[in-house]
Amino acid sequence: MRVTPYHWEMAFPEQRPRRLRRTPALRRLVAEARLSVDDLVAPLFVKEGIDSPEPVVSMPGVLQHTQESLRKEVRTLADLGVPAVILFGIPARKDARGSGADDPDGVVQVALRSLRDEVGDDLALIADACLDEYTDHGHCGVLDTEGAVRNDETLERYAAIAIAQADAGVDVVAPSGMMDGQVGAIRAALDDAGHVDRAILAYSAKYASALYGPFRDAAECEPQFGDRRGYQMDPPNAREAIAETALDVDEGADMVMVKPALAYLDVIAELRNAFDVPVAAYHVSGEYAMVKAAAENGWLDGDAVALEHLTAIKRAGADFVLTYFAREVAERLQ
Repeated sequence: MRVTPYHWEMAFPEQRPRRLRRTPALRRLVAEARLSVDDLVAPLFVKEGIDSPEPVVSMPGVLQHTQESLRKEVRTLADLGVPAVILFGIPARKDARGSGADDPDGVVQVALRSLRDEVGDDLALIADACLDEYTDHGHCGVLDTEGAVRNDETLERYAAIAIAQADAGVDVVAPSGMMDGQVGAIRAALDDAGHVDRAILAYSAKYASALYGPFRDAAECEPQFGDRRGYQMDPPNAREAIAETALDVDEGADMVMVKPALAYLDVIAELRNAFDVPVAAYHVSGEYAMVKAAAENGWLDGDAVALEHLTAIKRAGADFVLTYFAREVAERLQ
């Protein structure tokens, strides 16, 4: 008896999904989530007072750049098709108010002018708008006499930082401090200064995660006392992320972010379903460092795991991913 396709499916229903996994071409054809170079944002560190790039020991392959090496790295990323970088600055001197953060000649402002010269509009320049890298106490804001962050005074500092970055050529200001009202304060300041065309990427759901340790090595911003749990989100809470994000969108955020990424895929999916603005996810330093360490010990295939992680973040609903794997993955996707 001739077996029709219908009879085959009825007789061997378990074969149906496997038929579409048989070859690499078929798997690509029916892939539900796709990762491309266009999805990548590279976080980069630039440091004052060094003559050559310095490796970050806890993040193999990541450097604290000089202005010159940063320019070369960004040129390479632009040539690979990476659409954006986000800059974090490490000043030579720190003080209680983080004065270097909005100094026109501060490390990030110098970098922005240099990079705008180098790549023009071929690559979007994003800059972190926070104080922890610039304060001698390592917290994200101005402190009172008891060591607590003063929210409203900190908003004034964030507004000044945003204007300084916009004057230097930034495309997107990214406030990461999780202060109440930070997006509204920055939007008003940018508009009043004539920078109505500069976008805001809000760290709307930034959790008080244990995965930030290597970043704090790279940015030299470990708190000198206490922690940041009073202003970053508590990891058990997902519904709170919706409320925080709604406030940021109402205040004028053009894009929103979940940080970290892998432990919060449910939050990424929730935000994607709830809001129409672009949703970013930050694949953070600890997530990167764990893969690198395991790969160096021969415990797993680091390249394959990196792609799997980033694809999972895309599958959860992220429109783009900030990741220290950006250059490596861009080279593989060419």
